[in-house]
Amino acid sequence: MTARLRWGILATGGIARLFTSDLVRNGFDVRAAGSRSLESARAFADEFGIPAAYGSYAELVADPDVDAIYVATPHPWHAASALAAIEAGKHVLIEKPFTLNEPEARVVADAARAHGVLALEAMWTRYLPHMVRIREIIAAGTLGEVRSMIADHTQKLSDDPAHRLNSLELGGGALLDLGIYPVSFAWDLFGEPAVIQSTAIFKETGVDAQVAVQFGYVEGRIASTFSASDSRGPNRALILGTAARIEIDGVWYTPTSFRVIGHDDAVLEEFTSDVNGRGMHYQAAALEQLVADGRLDGGDILPTEESVAIMGTLDRIRAEIGLRYPGED
Repeated sequence: MTARLRWGILATGGIARLFTSDLVRNGFDVRAAGSRSLESARAFADEFGIPAAYGSYAELVADPDVDAIYVATPHPWHAASALAAIEAGKHVLIEKPFTLNEPEARVVADAARAHGVLALEAMWTRYLPHMVRIREIIAAGTLGEVRSMIADHTQKLSDDPAHRLNSLELGGGALLDLGIYPVSFAWDLFGEPAVIQSTAIFKETGVDAQVAVQFGYVEGRIASTFSASDSRGPNRALILGTAARIEIDGVWYTPTSFRVIGHDDAVLEEFTSDVNGRGMHYQAAALEQLVADGRLDGGDILPTEESVAIMGTLDRIRAEIGLRYPGED
């Protein structure tokens, strides 16, 4: 069994709470929490029975009893937070998207390599049991030649202009918060797109409310993704092959069920997830196994270099729809 790493939680917002809850219920070793205020860190630590609480991120990353840091700050601070942890010799699991843009992602990846630690993007969906099984089915040739993918991530979220999701200064918008899921899924299936076609609708604050993206590939494949923060859709996904298809139920990027269906509509396989909690601990287990195996490149499921390249794809989409964040060149 892989030796447990000792985890530190950097930032104590909603996503950190979900992740830490899964770690604790699945027996991971969470040693410390850090926030911009000691009061918030202590409240978070008390909630989850974490021994140490720090009122600054610098104190957290300096803790000698912490081996790996989970970075859960808003997008514009992912890179700086990850770099602080990396320079302190810690492995990092960085909330998606990996950084705000590709140049930042390159700096983080290079720093991790230079310091001999692992920088892994927290795209937890890739490590879920149903996604592991889907990759096995595709590799076995059950679908024949995979030709296309369709997926949406659509939610009715806050319209408050002060909310993080609606703030350009905080890296808000549907694409980076929601669209990252189907974009990463397309990358997982088909790799880097040769052609990107995008269109978007914006909110008054300047962030994107809806983004539709179509990817084209040199092999003749197509991936269609749609993300929205102002309207909830089915949140399902479909993979089409020349011999069969996979229909993934909502919510496709969380533990769920799917069916493999032949062209005669016969069900060839059904899969239902059985997960303890939300399933965010699988990515932590993957990081621990990669470290134990000496795979500081991120491994086969989500190499660090792929996370950098995905940021490049998101940059191309943003350039096409005209979305820029403050401070970007």
